[in-house]
Amino acid sequence: MRAYKDLREFLSVLEQERQLLRIAEPVRLEPDLGAAACALAHLGESNPAIRFDNIAGYTNAHVAMNVHGSWPNHALALGMDKEAPLRDQFFEFVRRFQQYPGELERVASAPWQEVVIDKDVNLYDLMPLFRLNRGDGGYFIDKPCVVSRDLDDWNNDDVENVGVYRLQVKGRNRIGIQTVPQHDIAIHLAHAEERGEDLPVAIALGNEPIITLMGATPMRYDQLEYKMAAVMQGAPYRVVKTAKGLDVPWGSEYVLEGRVLNRQREAEGPFGEFPGYYSGCHQYPVIEIDRVSHRKDPIYDAVYVGRPWTELDFLQAMTTSAPIFVQLKASFPEIVAVNALYTHGLVVIVSTKTRYGGFAKSVGLSVLSTPHGLGYAKIIIVVDADVDPFDLKQVMWALSVKVNPAGDVIILPNLPENLLDPAGQPGGMSHKMIIDATTPVAPDIRGHYGEELDIPQGMDAWRLKLGALIKDLQK
Repeated sequence: MRAYKDLREFLSVLEQERQLLRIAEPVRLEPDLGAAACALAHLGESNPAIRFDNIAGYTNAHVAMNVHGSWPNHALALGMDKEAPLRDQFFEFVRRFQQYPGELERVASAPWQEVVIDKDVNLYDLMPLFRLNRGDGGYFIDKPCVVSRDLDDWNNDDVENVGVYRLQVKGRNRIGIQTVPQHDIAIHLAHAEERGEDLPVAIALGNEPIITLMGATPMRYDQLEYKMAAVMQGAPYRVVKTAKGLDVPWGSEYVLEGRVLNRQREAEGPFGEFPGYYSGCHQYPVIEIDRVSHRKDPIYDAVYVGRPWTELDFLQAMTTSAPIFVQLKASFPEIVAVNALYTHGLVVIVSTKTRYGGFAKSVGLSVLSTPHGLGYAKIIIVVDADVDPFDLKQVMWALSVKVNPAGDVIILPNLPENLLDPAGQPGGMSHKMIIDATTPVAPDIRGHYGEELDIPQGMDAWRLKLGALIKDLQK
């Protein structure tokens, strides 16, 4: 484990580990930054972060992208060796996730308080805003940690929320926020509007890597992301209170303070989203920014979003898979692993032992009742315990030989789904499907499954030996 105090320390570690690429040549905010981050996504799964320090039109602007955008970077964020296999990262993430809660460390001041603007706030002057994709309807801040509290339970730390929600800059101090019913901030906003009040928020930008991961994790409403970040990093999580009483990460680069305006909605979008399509326009709430604080020479951190895979898919991979695993295993101890890496978990693959005939279908139904499953999981594939859900070659084999659509596929009509899925009809609703790709066991006696092939004796030893020889060959 390792506790990074801020984004700068993590970038330094990435540089030491040869996982940071600095671009010294002059670049334009558009289209260069979005194009470069998109290009990285096409180069493999071990890509470095990228930092731009020479941006045309700016004398002192710094932009980091792809900070979470590879398995080596993800491993380093967790304080693991950058070569840690995907499966090892999953089980380590799960182990820490189950140790909730950790502790908060509240301190009085932070580096982000070095520069304060509380009059005539103009976001266009304060940060290097740019569009990621040509059809984006404006400038989006897409990697923030948005902090809010429940006005009906203000002093309860456990229901404070830190969530990663996209923000569209609409004016000098005016921002649109995407709040959907599955997000905790939607509960906070509903309570505020029932009272006829604005909802105070703090928006933290340029954060150390763990709190961004936690802000993207579907946790219970009464689980605080800072307390989960503490167990993930193995040390109390340091925060600073704003004047309105919201906890903000100590290590942020920018902090924007404002209010979600009571009962006001405006068109937001379109935005190039994670399913690989533009999201269209929807009526979403509006935030008015009253105060901006930032470090001297702040680093603006952004994530490229588009057709998978992008940094967003790495960012949301374990944060989606691990909670589903923990939630399922509480009811089904037979669960072995969960892979919800693909397109923010619209497809979920579950590996499990089978207790009796029909068991896999029950597991699939339970996925749909998890916090993530309610709003995202659309296709659930259940495979045997000896099938690695992270190895798609094995999953495809199970689908090929163990599925008879006549009895192994369930279609469930008209269930809630994320509004951004273009297949929804109407938007926000979809049929969902469970595919049982496990070997039938009694009393299910369908099919003709005799003795399954095993592996040759000594294969594991040869795998290690040949792997080492191939590494030497590639040096």
